[in-house]
Amino acid sequence: MNTKKLFLSLTFAMFCTFTFAQSPAKPSKPVMVGGDRDKHGCIGSAGYTYSVIKKDCVRLFEQKTQLKEVNAKGSATFNATVIFSADNKQAEIFVPRSKSSTILTRTRGTKRSSVWKKDKYALYQKGDTYILKESNKPIFAQVS
Repeated sequence: MNTKKLFLSLTFAMFCTFTFAQSPAKPSKPVMVGGDRDKHGCIGSAGYTYSVIKKDCVRLFEQKTQLKEVNAKGSATFNATVIFSADNKQAEIFVPRSKSSTILTRTRGTKRSSVWKKDKYALYQKGDTYILKESNKPIFAQVS
């Protein structure tokens, strides 16, 4: 009989220890949905990013010009997004793993064939095809 009581007491003690060890010491603060606005007021958790050209919050995946990674490594592929100014003289590129967008300026071009450049980036348009190069190496491309 003593063995049975000892066993039940130990089982109850282990259960209590395990239960209290799993309980948080303090209640956590509730997370406010949409409370992650950046300095422009864009809500990142809702997919919004600030566009310098549009002067507004945009969802990159909703933009017209999407470029696919040229030499994808592994099972994941990345996209880059391009937003053009109304006069087509500037192109704002959003490249994965970059902290902010880059504004390229058109250096030459016509309606069907143009080049926008800044530093190591160059965006080439030929007809409905866009190619984004970094240090003269194609990294993203799009064919409409």
